[in-house]
Amino acid sequence: MKKLDFHIHTVPTISDSDFTFSMSKLSQYVEASRLDAIAITNHNVFDESQFRAISATLAIRVFPGIEINLEKCHLLLIADPGKISEFADSTAKVTKAIVAPTDYITVTDLNSFFGDLSGYLLIPHCEKKPAIEPYTLAAISKYVSAGEVDSAKKFVRAHKNPNALTPVLFSDVRISEVLSSFPTRHTYIDCGELTLPAIKSCLAHKNKVSLSAADGNRLFRIFDDGQMISTGLNVVLGERSSGKSFTLNRIAESIENVKYIRQFELVQQDEKVYEREFNSDLNRRRSTFVDGYLRGFKSVVEDVMTVDTVANGRDVEEYLATLMQSADEADRNDTYSATALFNETALTFSDDTTLKELIQSVRQLIENVDHREIISKHLDLLALRRLACELIELLWTKAAYKKRVGVVNGIIREVKDLLKIHSSATQVKDVDLFKVAIDQKKVNRFNEIVQTIRTDAIIYQDEVHNFKVVARKRPHSGAGEVKSASGTNAAFGPVMKVYGNPYDYLQELKNITALSRSELYRLFVYIGFEILNKHGAPVSGGERSEFRLLQEIKDAQNFDMLLIDEPESSFDNMFLCTAVNEILRAIADNMPVLVVTHNNTIGASIGADYVLCARKYVNGKDVSFKLYSGYPTDKTLCSTDGQSIPNHGAFMDCLEAGVNAYQSRRSLYEAIAD
Repeated sequence: MKKLDFHIHTVPTISDSDFTFSMSKLSQYVEASRLDAIAITNHNVFDESQFRAISATLAIRVFPGIEINLEKCHLLLIADPGKISEFADSTAKVTKAIVAPTDYITVTDLNSFFGDLSGYLLIPHCEKKPAIEPYTLAAISKYVSAGEVDSAKKFVRAHKNPNALTPVLFSDVRISEVLSSFPTRHTYIDCGELTLPAIKSCLAHKNKVSLSAADGNRLFRIFDDGQMISTGLNVVLGERSSGKSFTLNRIAESIENVKYIRQFELVQQDEKVYEREFNSDLNRRRSTFVDGYLRGFKSVVEDVMTVDTVANGRDVEEYLATLMQSADEADRNDTYSATALFNETALTFSDDTTLKELIQSVRQLIENVDHREIISKHLDLLALRRLACELIELLWTKAAYKKRVGVVNGIIREVKDLLKIHSSATQVKDVDLFKVAIDQKKVNRFNEIVQTIRTDAIIYQDEVHNFKVVARKRPHSGAGEVKSASGTNAAFGPVMKVYGNPYDYLQELKNITALSRSELYRLFVYIGFEILNKHGAPVSGGERSEFRLLQEIKDAQNFDMLLIDEPESSFDNMFLCTAVNEILRAIADNMPVLVVTHNNTIGASIGADYVLCARKYVNGKDVSFKLYSGYPTDKTLCSTDGQSIPNHGAFMDCLEAGVNAYQSRRSLYEAIAD
């Protein structure tokens, strides 16, 4: 297995914060990490002279590369070391084209600058920001060898997904003279001679790519001293003050997207304070849910908000009055009022919103990569492109027509105004009756929608072990409830008098200056969140803590790693053995989890994939911490410097208070058993 890091920066550019490159630091990094090959990939620039100096200094294979701003993503493009001069000429064009952080080149530019892309190794950001867009990936897919991810979790997920690119995990490090610790994000490939064609061939097969040399994707490196952890469930053991929390803190500091549940963090201390915090957290979740649930209704409110039925009524009345008066005066029309344009109505044009949405839908079908095989089975891609082009041309035609109509309507208005000045006849009020009718339809439909939304019903249920999260909607019970939802001190008593008529209610809300018009949609219906226990009753104080722990663990799915420090300090064994162990195992199927524990309910019963034991060593005034690790079934746990301790002893001392205490408790339990 060969260890690679193909994402290394050695030149500060407009896309970086400034740093000073250190050749000695690069040499230390390569040696300490035992890398077999690296690639130099600076942002939109290739420094040929520096690259040649690096290649001459290092004893490993060094590949010339560049990280390119390609449309909305970043792309690693790596060349053959035997074609440096040719590569330098091509990359110079990229440097010339990108002079600001927001600049980029297109796929067309990429082909123009580099020619035949099959001679290069192309690795776009996939599950790493800024990630490649589907339509960009589709345009270069036949040249792409792998996709770069930014965590072990995403590496394993992509490795398991048959539709995902082969994942690679690289450091993306700036080799600075002040670099204090070395990154641990590397990728192993099952490759012999490290040539560009051989590497590309390996990356085309997921079974030849892994996070570790000997353990595949089961383990990955977490510290620069070579310490490994599991991509699944890790249990961290150790006596008090042996460095367990120190270990979690190091991980939290070195990895960006980590969920860290610290010891006692979720435990109820002051009952009133805790209840306030719990309710505050519940309200945040409720607010997020309300935003999602009412997202469509928000656009409805914004549309109806522009409708003024009172003004429409006045316009129609004025139109009818002037129409009848004009008819009465028909026999007295003068030269000006007899002109065709005197009572001409403005030209209208159809709305193009539906057409724009249709174009966007067709674009999604064309650009979708994840489901390309299914789409292609039923729809011809070329035909979809022709459809998109025709729809876009139609949109352009409508836009041009709309512009001409605007000019013509302007002329009509100007002529009518001039004729009116010179005539004593009554001019018929210009009103769009079709728009008036549509506005009334909108109001009627809006009232129906609001009445439906206000119908009392459960709209969401989620079970977290023995707890149930329930969201229910209903009408507001009074002005106080609306005031609370508004977050203002405005008075809502008068407004509630028309609460039963949604459109009138909206008009009254618009008149309250303290309210933001963009937030009015939230005040039409009450949506309440409630946490129930297994008996269907609201949770008690202790149950609130249990629920929060389970919810925090569940929320960790949005992170790249979960760290938990001694959950047994706050909860009883039955809860830990059932609820906590169950959900931790489920989470660990998809991401690395580290649990610090002294409790055998977790440590021995949870079924860990990997064990780490922390030890503290005191030498005079010097205190140091060391980790010993291995699989749960290993006889010994080993440190990175080759020392070892018995696994059985570590478990007994940390989880059972020693062998004697364990045997004594065991005898007692057997004596009182049935």
